[in-house]
Amino acid sequence: MNEERDQFAELSEVRMCFRDEGNPAGEPLLLIMGLSSQLIHWPQEIVDQLGERYRVIRPDNRDSGLTEWKDAPRQYFLRAIARDTVELLDHLGIERAHVVGASMGGMVAQLLAIENASRVLSLCSIMSTPHVSIGMADGEVLQELVKKLPEDRDAAIAQTAALYALIGSKTHAEADRARRLDLATRAYDRARHPEGSVRQISAALMAPNRTPGLRGVRVPALVIHGGEDSLIGIAGGAATHAAIAGSTYLPLPDMGHDLPHALVTQVGTAIHSNASRAAAVV
Repeated sequence: MNEERDQFAELSEVRMCFRDEGNPAGEPLLLIMGLSSQLIHWPQEIVDQLGERYRVIRPDNRDSGLTEWKDAPRQYFLRAIARDTVELLDHLGIERAHVVGASMGGMVAQLLAIENASRVLSLCSIMSTPHVSIGMADGEVLQELVKKLPEDRDAAIAQTAALYALIGSKTHAEADRARRLDLATRAYDRARHPEGSVRQISAALMAPNRTPGLRGVRVPALVIHGGEDSLIGIAGGAATHAAIAGSTYLPLPDMGHDLPHALVTQVGTAIHSNASRAAAVV
């Protein structure tokens, strides 16, 4: 499970787990994952591909993975997760980074580009939305996301794999079946935060509409969204693209709310292409 790569940073409110990989001489690139997800939910293939050129940093957000609260857990706003990422950059001595976020991580990435523009070289928002009123799934899908896991390990892993199938790509479902089961197993064995998932969802639901702020984003921006996404519909990606002047839009009709193996190279290439545009802006 590559736990030997895990590092920890003492931040103001949490002890954050993160991995720092790739080209140490490359520009920093921050990968922020989404709801109920850990840093291992980023496919290693994307990390390795981007790591050829970039210093790739991926944290466990608060209430996920191996990141731990310093005091008693409490409800927070999405801005607190963004603040954690800025503190992590400070901890690593990084002034500016390319910022890539998926799902709730995309919301955090958008917020960073709006409120911490001086720290962001480029922005990539994947399967996300500027506001939960745009493209967000109905309550049934969200309830499956926070559904209590069975006590039995095998049953819990099966339930998680079923959730991945529910919200993930349908086109690549059969090809990714074994990978989804493996990911569900690794995620279960690494860490579980059932109450934390509820707090993360609450933070996303309480967040103000970022559309006005996104209109002021001036860094190179890429928006990626899947046509088979049943958690955040493609309208969320279209709205994000429409809000950011000059952004690049990559709709992928055969992608769900996941990063299927068949598309990871294409996604990684698009992230690099967008990040490369930052050289003309800085």
